[in-house]
Amino acid sequence: MSNLMSNYSPLNVTFTSGSGCWLTDTSGKKYFDALSGVGVVNLGHCHPKITQSIIEQSQELLHTSNWYRIEHQEELAVRLCKLANMDKVFFSNSGAEANEAAIKIARLFARQKNIDMPVILTAKESFHGRTMATLSATGSSKVQAGFSPLMSEFIHVNFDDVEAIKKYSDNKNIVAVMLEPIQGEAGVIIPQHDYLNQVQAICEENDWLFILDEVQSGMGRTGKLFAHQYNDLIPDVLCLAKGLGNGVPIGACLAKGIASEMLIAGTHGSTFGGNPLVCKVALSVLDVFEEDAILDNVNEMSDYINDQLKKNLEHCSVVNQIRVKGLMIAIGLDESVIDCTQLLQKALDDELLINITGNSIRILPPLVITQQEVDILIKKIIKLINA
Repeated sequence: MSNLMSNYSPLNVTFTSGSGCWLTDTSGKKYFDALSGVGVVNLGHCHPKITQSIIEQSQELLHTSNWYRIEHQEELAVRLCKLANMDKVFFSNSGAEANEAAIKIARLFARQKNIDMPVILTAKESFHGRTMATLSATGSSKVQAGFSPLMSEFIHVNFDDVEAIKKYSDNKNIVAVMLEPIQGEAGVIIPQHDYLNQVQAICEENDWLFILDEVQSGMGRTGKLFAHQYNDLIPDVLCLAKGLGNGVPIGACLAKGIASEMLIAGTHGSTFGGNPLVCKVALSVLDVFEEDAILDNVNEMSDYINDQLKKNLEHCSVVNQIRVKGLMIAIGLDESVIDCTQLLQKALDDELLINITGNSIRILPPLVITQQEVDILIKKIIKLINA
């Protein structure tokens, strides 16, 4: 009997080692990790440069309090702000915490505007985390079930629906709109190409903050370092995590302009956030992106995967949609033809790690995936769907 709480239902496999796209279990069997630890190990398991960075930093200094200056933290802040064209950053330990910081920024912004009951618009089917604030921001009743009363300061609107946001323009309590550029947990839902631009324009007209949750879509996942760069825009607040540390827990809430001035001494903090180890590793992640042309590989492999999926599955009666943005991929299935609840175990039986969300297979392979590995992945996916 396990002493672990029962909030997870893990499949019956334990991994002992990993390399690139591959994991090895306790019996020595190798599995293709087409999920990257849910979009975390974007550079693959045990990337040699990241591993070396962890070793070197662990031998020097793991942790100091944020009561003192931290060199790697300051260096990482400079590099991230330059890459994202933002002004300042707060470092946390996770995506939920980065989003929590964004919500607190919006609350402080509201106080400056003398708004006592601030409201943030978020999208239906969104996912922003499992803390009470980010849970309330999340637009999924399934995730929220059992945790009422929720925080009431969120209104959920249809995703990819500009008019649904515009109709709140006369609501004096709205202070921000918080969106994922691509909805990940909902099954890689990709909006119209100018959706974010139109939403930002509405925010500017109404003096609302425009907050983008790029915890999953950021750090190269879509073929650009940040997904919103496809729209040639800059949000007021940008939240990152997952791939930023390639497995080491780190989150970041970046802000620009007035939003970057909201958090002052005493308003927010994190014991472990931005410590020397995680910041040094994140710096190494950025180094690998630059030195190894990671984004070029993402775009090349994305085109190849998209072509292969369409070639092999577009006319399959089970498949109703193929959604691809970079290496953020979903295959929508017809549930009247296939039992999606069985696919996770069937994939595992074929040494393949994927995710099933709703009626979609979600695939988030490491950004270092090769064409040969794509071919293996495609064969396994075809086998899974046709089984």
